[in-house]
Amino acid sequence: METASLGGGFADAPVDAARAFRACLNAMARPGRIETVAGAAPPAPLSVAAGVALLTLCDPETPVHLAGAHDCGAVRDWITFHTGAPFSGPAGAVFAVGSWAAVQPLDAYPIGTATYPDRSATLIVEMPGLTAEGGARLSGPGIRDSARLALPETAAFRRNAALFPLGLDFIFTAGDRLAALPRTTRVEDA
Repeated sequence: METASLGGGFADAPVDAARAFRACLNAMARPGRIETVAGAAPPAPLSVAAGVALLTLCDPETPVHLAGAHDCGAVRDWITFHTGAPFSGPAGAVFAVGSWAAVQPLDAYPIGTATYPDRSATLIVEMPGLTAEGGARLSGPGIRDSARLALPETAAFRRNAALFPLGLDFIFTAGDRLAALPRTTRVEDA
């Protein structure tokens, strides 16, 4: 493990983690809402927001799948040191992180079972940017009328929502911003 992986965690872990958890919770409870987060300085190619989400949500009992360029020594060392989370393939992941292309195919991840729908994966999708402008129309729990969020595509999210109560949850990250799309959200083209 390189000494660089020892840095970049929360400076004031209890306070930073509480703020980050609140931002993740707000984003998941209000699909399409973009939250700004801070407190982590993860190694590339992780964004600040992806690092914050991993520090907040992962622990030694939550296997993480690193997809594509995110599966590198610096990221593995950083996650291991700061969270203790083990690594797995897509089928065993509780969390996965990577670009939209890298996390494919979505059917490789657990979607829960009829008895335990909560035993599904959450994918942290690194995006070039997050915006509501020109984005897909979102509706469902946590959204008063509708919301908008630019997504990498819409068909995959419509298929995912049709699996409810099973399915995947998504956190989109770009720089220091994150947004979420739980499986309960209905997605329509803009």
